[in-house]
Parts: sequence; structure tokens; C-alpha cells
Amino acid sequence: MAICLAVAACTGPPAPAPATSPAGTGPQAGSAVAVPTQSAAPVPTPAVQERLEFQLDTPWAAVFLPDGTAVISERGTALLKAVRDGMATTLGKVPGVVAGGEGGLLGLALSPHFDSDRYLYAYLTSREDNRVVRLALNSAPDGALTLSPPQPVFSGIPKANTHNGGRIRFGPDGFLYVGTGDAQRRDQPQDRNALGGKILRLTPDGSPAPGNPFGNAVYSLGHRNVQGLAWDSAGRLWATEFGPDVDDELNLILPGANYGWPEVTGAPHRAGFEDAKVVWPSTSESSPSGLEIVDGVAYLGALRGERLWAVPLSGTEAGVPVAYFTGQYGRIRDVIRTPEGGLWLLTNGENPDFALVLRPSQ
Repeated sequence: MAICLAVAACTGPPAPAPATSPAGTGPQAGSAVAVPTQSAAPVPTPAVQERLEFQLDTPWAAVFLPDGTAVISERGTALLKAVRDGMATTLGKVPGVVAGGEGGLLGLALSPHFDSDRYLYAYLTSREDNRVVRLALNSAPDGALTLSPPQPVFSGIPKANTHNGGRIRFGPDGFLYVGTGDAQRRDQPQDRNALGGKILRLTPDGSPAPGNPFGNAVYSLGHRNVQGLAWDSAGRLWATEFGPDVDDELNLILPGANYGWPEVTGAPHRAGFEDAKVVWPSTSESSPSGLEIVDGVAYLGALRGERLWAVPLSGTEAGVPVAYFTGQYGRIRDVIRTPEGGLWLLTNGENPDFALVLRPSQ
């Protein structure tokens, strides 16, 4: 199936949901606002290889250790689960987490020097704020992993019942990128010195990374609630973001760029604001969360939309989204690339939750 490349157009009224194939398994053309510009290669059709019944409780993120062990965060329980040889065990509970609403134990990131420093980074909601901490994962004599007490890395990110952000990831440059939400404080995203509604760029020790555009921790501003971070093969940063009741977004992130919230959403072509590359006018089709980019395709987990979106990328432009698994597996919180080159999808709110192993087919 040929996919057309697209650039996001002006914000418009919600479009009707695309039709679902009778079996509910086929791809769907996206109803995101788009203007075709050139042809693109077909998106490989994702196929479910295995369903892993880990009995998870609202998982939020996962990372793979160098030995293939997966570590999963659970938002409400503050537990870290370790998965090895198809079995999930409790690694430990992260102290200091105060769960509530959309807050709790959220994003995870593995140190780029894990083999030597053994650090796992976590974004969590505390009693006072949202913050980034790091914990050492050491191996016991029997090979089991042990968890050290968390060390604060960066604190003071505003918290609220909703809009807490939470995605963290180390970039190709070795710095830690942190997606935050506006925490229902609409004055924060446009304030260069505030931490809400931003993508932050930090050293592994939590200092503002050298070369940041405003001389502080802020890398980009004007965000409502950043949920996914990923880099393409050329090192360009892309991010997913929740809209209010309209205009979920896939954005190409540029240093110092302003993505508009709360002044604008989507791609209105307003001077001084960066347009989204893909806009979903109806948030019922998306609410994009975890993001992974593999072989030039951005894969986004959809919460309200209960589907996997695949968006072909070409340089700085994004193509027409295609939906898979609509309504089959519930809300999809995170998309993680496996060491074997496939994908994991983490469900959210299925009671209990599980992981799907995808094997993209050519």
C-alpha cells in the first residue's frame, strides 16, 4: 500500500473516524490533517508475534538492559518489574513516589554508560513536584538485579492531577531529554524560565546541557503535555503531544522553537510558532503517547484512539498516518524497540495489562 508524504495543514474541524476492516486487523488511512507532496515507500505491516501476559498494573515505560532484560515502570504502584526469559518479577518499589491522576512512576531511560555506571533514570511524581532520579541496578551473586535508593537528578518540575509529561530519553548527543507538561498552569509553556510545558535537555548529572538555546535547561517551549521522544536515523528529534479536545500532534523538535501552547494548537501557520508535522483533529483517534522510530517510520501508541499509528518520515517531513490494531488491545501507552529489532507495545488500563511483541513484515 503506497503512502503519500505529507506536511501538516491548518487546524480544522474533527474528521470522522476511518472505517475499520471487518476483522479489525487491517490498516486504516489516517484522518490527520495532511497535504500530499510526494510518494513514499509502503509502511511495513506490523504483525503480532506474541502476547506476553505479565499481569502488569498500568505500565508506563520500558527499557532493555544490555543483557536483554526489560525493566518496566508501573505508574500507580511505583514498582519496577524485570522481565527475563519471558517471566516478570518485581525488582523493587521506588520510594518517594506519590501517585495520583496522571502522576506516579512514569518514564524510564537507561544511561548511555550503563555498563560502567549501572544507572537507570526515572521520571516520577513526588509530594512536591515532578522530578528525575537515578537508581543503580546492580547484580547480586545469583544474577538477580538489586535496586539502590534513588538519587535526585533534576527537581522542581510542576505537578498536577493531569498534564505531568513524563517521557525521558538519552539522545545521540549523550544528553538527557525530558518532556514535561503544563501541569494546568497555562502561563508556564510560554515562559522560557519555567519548567512546565517544555522539552528539557540535561547532562547526566542534571545540569543544563551546554549549547541549550536559552542558557538554562529549556530546549523547546510552548508544549502542552509531551508524551513521546525519539530520534530518526539523521539525529532529528521528534515528539508526540496531547492536544486539548482537538489537535494531537507529532512534532519535529528544533532547539529554541516555540510550539504554540496555549496560544495555538496544530499547524495554523502563525508567525513565531512551529507547526506540527502531523495533526490529529479528533483526539478520540489518537492521544499519542510512546514513540519509536524504526527504518524511517514513526510508531506511536494511541491511548484514547486504542491503536498503533505508523507515520512514514522523509527528512524533515511526515507522511500520512496509517492505523493498526484499532480497538483490539485497548489503550497503548508505550512503544519500545527490542534488541532483536522488533517492537513491544505496552497496554494501559486493561486490568491486568500486557505487552505485545510485534514483528514488522516486509
